[in-house]
This record gives sequence, C-alpha cells and structure tokens, in this order.
Amino acid sequence: MRVEYAELSLQGGRDSNQDRIGVVVAEQAALLSVYDGMGGHADGDRAADIALRTILERFRKSSQPLLDPLGFLQRAIGIAHDRVVAFGSQRPVELRPRATCALCLVQDASAYWAHVGDSRVYHLRAGRVRERTRDHSHVELLLREGVISDAEIPGHPMRSFVESCLGGDPALPEVSLSPRNALLPGDIVLVCTDGFWSALDDEQISAAFATPGCALQDTLAALAAQAVNAAGSASDNTSVAALRLLDPEN
Repeated sequence: MRVEYAELSLQGGRDSNQDRIGVVVAEQAALLSVYDGMGGHADGDRAADIALRTILERFRKSSQPLLDPLGFLQRAIGIAHDRVVAFGSQRPVELRPRATCALCLVQDASAYWAHVGDSRVYHLRAGRVRERTRDHSHVELLLREGVISDAEIPGHPMRSFVESCLGGDPALPEVSLSPRNALLPGDIVLVCTDGFWSALDDEQISAAFATPGCALQDTLAALAAQAVNAAGSASDNTSVAALRLLDPEN
C-alpha cells in the first residue's frame, strides 16, 4: 500500500489544545483518527487522550489487513467509551469528561470510517467531496428536518450542541459507520475536528486539494490557518489528518 499522509493540530484562540490526532500507517493498513475533548466538561483533554491510546493500541495489536474492518471500528470505539466513562465515574454525570472522535481505516484500496459527535470524515476525489459524515448534533437534526439551511449552521446558537460523545453516560453512544468505500489512486480521506470544518465549507476544502500532486502537509497547513483566521479570536482547537492513496505502479 503506497500512501502519502500528513497531520496538523493548532491551538487556535483557546487556552489549551484538547484535540488529539492518532495516525498509524503500516504495510497493509492505515488508521487516521481525531479526538476532540469537549471543552464544556472537565478534563476533556484526558478523555481525548484515553480514547486515542485505547483505539491506537487495539489497531497495533490487530492482524492486518483486518478481516472485519467495521467490526473493529465499532468495538474499538465501544472500549474507548467504556474507559472514558470509567475515568470520570466518580463525578456527577454532568461533569464527567467527554470527547468526540472520527476514525478512518484504509486497506485493500478501500476506506471504512466511523464517528461519534461532530468530528468528521471526508472522502475527496478529483477536487470534489465524494462523501462526508453527518454530525451527531442538534443543528444537523434541524438541517435534516428542513428547519435550517447549511448557510445558517455556522451562526446558529446551538451549533456546538453535540448529541453523541464518548464518556458521560455509560450507555454506548450513537456510532455512525460507513459501508466499504472503494478508493482510486489520488483519492484523499481526511478526518478533522469541528474547529477545522466549522469555518470552511465543503467547496473550500475540496478546492484546496484540486491540484494533482499537491503536498498534503502544505495544504493542511493552509486550510487550518484559513479556518483559524476566519474564526478570529474565538477560534477553536483545529486538528486534521489526511491520507492520499498513491498509484502502486508509480
């Protein structure tokens, strides 16, 4: 498997960075993941740390390529949730650490992804967004019901209200899983926290990767800086990781 990959995390206008990125690229499989400690709860950074360590540990210990990619993602997220819940179990429910996450597994020229909350996965092809995840958020529900439009989301007062996360309530959160997504040489998969996508629309993200062979690290840096600048002094932690599938013959 020949790939190019890059990752980046900016603190933005926050006092600390509660985002975490985990990227593991092995010979037959790769895992991209981001975790966003929820700032409205104590120790969001610890929740993100626990989730990251749990999921990357399970990936490194798994035989690759994975026989059941979606099963792996589902189980890994469930175990990470249980460990975050255990970490905060001595606190009142409303004060327990929480985090969102987005994971993308690449193997055999295919991508499989899962997410909880409003961290996202994008699949880009030929300068266009081919697929992206739909957030577990109140504004996403309003959008699906036709109450608001895409243009109204950035300024909506409940934009940051997440309806599913790791940690908090012991019950397993809502986990959205993709089907198998075939990848072509040149395709890009991208995982990011809401600090990245909330200040950029799909067209801005896809257009940045439209030039064939553009360096992923440079493109991520330019997009992340654009997101932070657009959000101004209130900018959130901004984290993103991307992987491009390369032609095995070249």
